[in-house]
Amino acid sequence: MLDRRAVLLVKDEAIYNTDSAPVAGTDAIMCEDFKWAFANSRMVQRKPVRASLAAMKPIYAGTLITVSGKTEIKGSGAAGTPPEISPFLRASGWAETIVASTSVTYKPTSVQASIKSSTIYFYDDGLLLKMTGARGKNNVDLAVGSVGYLNWEFTGHFVSVTDVALPSATYDATAPVPLIAVPFTADSFAAVISKLAFDLGIEIAMPESIAASDGYGEITITGRGVTGSFNPARVLKATYDFIGKWQGGNAMALDTGPIGATAGNIYRVTMPAFTYSEAGRGNQNNVGTYEMKFAAAESSGDDDVSVAFT
Repeated sequence: MLDRRAVLLVKDEAIYNTDSAPVAGTDAIMCEDFKWAFANSRMVQRKPVRASLAAMKPIYAGTLITVSGKTEIKGSGAAGTPPEISPFLRASGWAETIVASTSVTYKPTSVQASIKSSTIYFYDDGLLLKMTGARGKNNVDLAVGSVGYLNWEFTGHFVSVTDVALPSATYDATAPVPLIAVPFTADSFAAVISKLAFDLGIEIAMPESIAASDGYGEITITGRGVTGSFNPARVLKATYDFIGKWQGGNAMALDTGPIGATAGNIYRVTMPAFTYSEAGRGNQNNVGTYEMKFAAAESSGDDDVSVAFT
């Protein structure tokens, strides 16, 4: 079997942990670095008092499964149509707002009813792995000279692994835009950076359930804390006082500006109230930088970060 001959399908569930039957014609998502591993597996070790000192056969008592990978961030090609990564966002604590023919915007949500769950099929060159009730976490990497990536990790209920031929998948043909000509600002200052990264800091609960076939109930998102970093070129204090802003605990706005220039394939990241949490000295090709870490807070309720596709 060849590791790169694989197809990933992801689809929202109408009812939690009920297979939504994703199909290769509409639900395929391109990904890189895909991995899976069983999580929270239980193997009961039996140690009764008896004459023999030999170990007894352990008893399997349920498991979950975790999958991870990364996917390019890009528009759908049509403004107002959700992007390819939308199922990953909806099942990891982002609420989706669609304005027809105009935009699709994602912001974190605290309303459990707004957080979807996903069925995930992974065709692995002859094998098919199925999981349901998947919810998870993700982070974003934006680095100059590359394209934007959504890194994701989902935990769900393991269904099965079976022998199934690789399907012919249909993918979104939109090409991601390179991270150049991005008008980034922090606190309205046009800092010169080479990378921006942020993580929603999603907290996942995996409650146990004696009634469930795998011993686990509904996987639930229970908290978040948006953090990130970027590396601005060092400037004189009179130009912009990064250290003073950190010490002052100022709440500021962050804005990547539009990434891309063609309608249907533009996205923009904004944070209305980020605060520097750490400051350090950095270096990029012998040019001085700061390594600035930050935390983002909400300004008017569940708006700590926004990603808008237009």
